[in-house]
Amino acid sequence: MLRYQLPGIIRQCYRGVTWRRNPEEKAVYLTFDDGCIPEVTPRVLDILDRFGVKATFFCVGDNVRKYPDLFAELKRRGHRVGNHTFHHLRGFRTPDNIYLADVQAAQELIGSYLFRPPHGRMKWSQKRQLQRSFEIVMWDVLTNDFNAHLQPDEILRQTKRHTRNGSIVVFHDSLKAQRNMFAVLPEIIAWWQEQGYELKLL
Repeated sequence: MLRYQLPGIIRQCYRGVTWRRNPEEKAVYLTFDDGCIPEVTPRVLDILDRFGVKATFFCVGDNVRKYPDLFAELKRRGHRVGNHTFHHLRGFRTPDNIYLADVQAAQELIGSYLFRPPHGRMKWSQKRQLQRSFEIVMWDVLTNDFNAHLQPDEILRQTKRHTRNGSIVVFHDSLKAQRNMFAVLPEIIAWWQEQGYELKLL
């Protein structure tokens, strides 16, 4: 089943991770996963500049290795960065020692206290270890921009529907997601601003 917002019962399975910020504050936290890459990320940065907003980018370490100037540009423009492993590993399919070493390899390049597991999944044992060094950030609204079967108008409609105070919203600065993401991103930022949401960094 396609989900934009996970029910509370599922969130309780990952106690101690961040799903949403302060529900009393009219703010949204815009995040991007899987970059940074030259085909997509620079255009994202230009859109964010146009609206005068900042975002948090959970970067894949190998992309940072390949495109250090682009990573530096993210930070130069005032955006925040987070760790998304070095090789975009699936935690459930990866032995703990390999997974944790991959996170550490990314950390040597990224240097952030924020971590988001690829695909939003990891083992309890991995979570327990990573919580010692990171704030593990999941999401309140998953846009599903990577889903080629979805049209941008449906993604926009559902993202509006599920946005609420403190929402952490996930887009992807990736080749797979770019069609939907570029169609929706300016529209949703404009809508958030019209609705009075402040866009904040994690």
